[in-house]
Amino acid sequence: MFVAVNGVRLFVDVDNAGLVPAGDTMREKPTLLLLHGGPGFDHSAFKPRFSELSDVAQVVYYDHRGNGRSEDGDRAGWTLAQWGDDVKGLCDALGIVQPIVLGMSFGGYVAQSYATRYPDHPGKLVLASTAARVDFPGIFARFGELGGPEVARIAESYWTAPTTERRAEYFRTCVPFYRRKPADPAKLRRVLVRNDTALHFNGPGNEQGRMDFRPVLGRLRCPVLVMAGTHDPLVPPGVSEALIAALPPGRVRFEGFAESSHDLFGDEAERAFAVVREFIAAA
Repeated sequence: MFVAVNGVRLFVDVDNAGLVPAGDTMREKPTLLLLHGGPGFDHSAFKPRFSELSDVAQVVYYDHRGNGRSEDGDRAGWTLAQWGDDVKGLCDALGIVQPIVLGMSFGGYVAQSYATRYPDHPGKLVLASTAARVDFPGIFARFGELGGPEVARIAESYWTAPTTERRAEYFRTCVPFYRRKPADPAKLRRVLVRNDTALHFNGPGNEQGRMDFRPVLGRLRCPVLVMAGTHDPLVPPGVSEALIAALPPGRVRFEGFAESSHDLFGDEAERAFAVVREFIAAA
């Protein structure tokens, strides 16, 4: 379905009922709002595994503006500020109160934008495989450690000056390092890929290179779960440490995944979902 939010129609899908029978009353489950990665991807990577959490939460998927099935709007609105405002606007449109917002990779940037702009709104926040500030030299070095100098060269070529051709080469050569376990080849084929959105945002010369949430993360008032894979080429360990250090110390929980790369929900699925399930259920 489509929901009108801040001047565009966002594609939204819901996995299960939020209000369920419980004896002689009706119980309202919390809402888990999933913010997909990219940019230039859609929500489909979350399916079908995140439906496993439907017993403890109503799972809501959507595509960011300019991504997937959602409308583009004015491209001047393809910013983290607008994408963060869209999270709040979507919740307002659907009547979602105190959502548990999970942002994966780029979705984690959007989650930080939303939560720092509206610190009283989220009930809980999950930041998975993401950063408060991107360390581009660290990314190139990490790809070199994992795949050798040619892989590092291709990563540096794309991230420093993104083009459609360099992005295609990056997908062929570097994206396989996002997982340590073999990926289902059908999973990527299902994704609606928008290269123009990625080229608009990615790289040190675009907003990705300018973003830095570290000075404002102290505003957060909700519990925050940070999840990171040890072998993630996009989020080297120092980047996760900087994110955690910027968060309010009494509100943050960190879970590292020693056998995971960027897609920790693929590499260590059972433990990753167990951690999220526990975080949702915790008081």
